[in-house]
Amino acid sequence: MSYIPPHKRQSKDSNRPSPIPESFPPDFRRNLDLRSSKSVRDRSGKITYAERAVSTWFAVGLDDDNHFPSSVQLEPVSMESIERRTGEKPLALANRNLGKVADAQVGGDCVTKPWVSIADNVLPNLLSSFENVRNEAVRQKLENVKPTLVARFGNILFHGSPSINQETTAIDLAAETTLRTLKRTFYTNLPNSDIEKMMGEVAGKIEVDFEEEKDLYHVKLSDATQPDSTLSCKCRVMKEHKKLQLYQVELNAVRHMVVDISCLDKSLDLRLMLYNKGVLTSLTDDELENIRNLINSAVLDPDVKGGLRWPLGYASSGNRYCVVGVWHTINKAYKSPSMRLKVREADRFDFKTSTGEASREINLKVKSVISLLQEQAVEITSVSEMLKDTLRLIWNLIP
Repeated sequence: MSYIPPHKRQSKDSNRPSPIPESFPPDFRRNLDLRSSKSVRDRSGKITYAERAVSTWFAVGLDDDNHFPSSVQLEPVSMESIERRTGEKPLALANRNLGKVADAQVGGDCVTKPWVSIADNVLPNLLSSFENVRNEAVRQKLENVKPTLVARFGNILFHGSPSINQETTAIDLAAETTLRTLKRTFYTNLPNSDIEKMMGEVAGKIEVDFEEEKDLYHVKLSDATQPDSTLSCKCRVMKEHKKLQLYQVELNAVRHMVVDISCLDKSLDLRLMLYNKGVLTSLTDDELENIRNLINSAVLDPDVKGGLRWPLGYASSGNRYCVVGVWHTINKAYKSPSMRLKVREADRFDFKTSTGEASREINLKVKSVISLLQEQAVEITSVSEMLKDTLRLIWNLIP
């Protein structure tokens, strides 16, 4: 069966949105987990979801009856940044037999490989979400839309249910059902030991070449004329003047698919995300001048979170732009023909919540799957096989 991008497809009703291609098999259509709502943001104003965005969660490593093993429990964890925002400790899944499971799997032959199970769950939503990206580009007459599929590594934290967050809790059927309704945070700060293990796996199993290292500041601005958007201003430091230099203004990423996967047999979890974002090229001279004035007012200060501060009264420009956050990132990028891996040290501060945190992260941009989806007509089976091959590599990176 061929997958034909929407801009090449003939439709009987040009006004009818087509989030689910009519050519998809019935099983694919039944498995979709769509959330149809208006674009929404989190409390910090940084995260935007598309109208038909997919947001879902599932676990791999269940027992033969598709239930959580008795060795897996919910445990409260201390996380200051989340506790300050929500007023409660988040919960995380923990497998008491994690080491034993890993040892038992060495040389083992599972009936269904974890990456196959993940691909089968993700593929329907990936196809429908990619369709939505292309449809949106056609409706809004956007050019050079570049969908991005990225894999992130970290820990899934659940919060929002007082009934199960008081103590270590076994995962019975009731708790399993409740998990699907809880709010989730994907915590991407990795310990150095995990970073080293994962980079060791990259060196041994994935042929990537070092591409570049970038030291950047990202100044996040709210725009009174676009309340649902956040501008991200990428800046470099002019060392001779010890000042920031603005070189690119982007709209914040719009998420079309977020799939969180609890990897019960691993020490880290996985997030697969499809998003798109655009570089602003239509700013007027006055708009650029206002943004540059904000950037030029910033004071480099390594002793504050995010690395930047503004003198009193200089963190806004008239009634239009206002600084809502700042990131200082040092990125090391590695690339291969099929993917791009980024090791990022990030120091963030959110002006709205007055919280900040430093983290070390690994992100993997999957270029091959997106390139295949962008072809005029592609077999769904081809996308499925490429996704499984990619997820096999990703799975083997997870410690």
